[in-house]
Amino acid sequence: MADVHKKGLNAELVLDDLENCCRNESVCGQCQGDECTIGYAKHCIRNYQKTPKKEVPDGTEHIPTMDFKVFDETELETAIAHILKECKDCREDHTEDCIINVIRNCLEVGLFGDVHAYEGSALQYLMYLRANFPEKCEKIAALYKN
Repeated sequence: MADVHKKGLNAELVLDDLENCCRNESVCGQCQGDECTIGYAKHCIRNYQKTPKKEVPDGTEHIPTMDFKVFDETELETAIAHILKECKDCREDHTEDCIINVIRNCLEVGLFGDVHAYEGSALQYLMYLRANFPEKCEKIAALYKN
């Protein structure tokens, strides 16, 4: 089962975080589903729950990077810290369409406005954030450590 994460993935935690990030119809009016970055991430994790596969076919290609909704920064920071904990630090075995990477990218669009490079290491990623987004990194790193 090379297509399943070796250590598993806490899909319930990820889905809970995504639900906390979701603005719901009370703010958005009508749910946009996969056209929303959080909606797309929820779709991906629900598919993972049904059929746990490491990869989301063409996952990064389908991330709605033009979704300009304003999400709660604290919820996004928490969700990024949690998804980093789920990362398997695969380094050279990292793939862009890994379920964890796709969800992290969706959260990044909500928090930073775009996706950012990830090289298969949570520590390297936090160092990148520290150099480019020091205030947000401080919060994410503190949550990641706990």
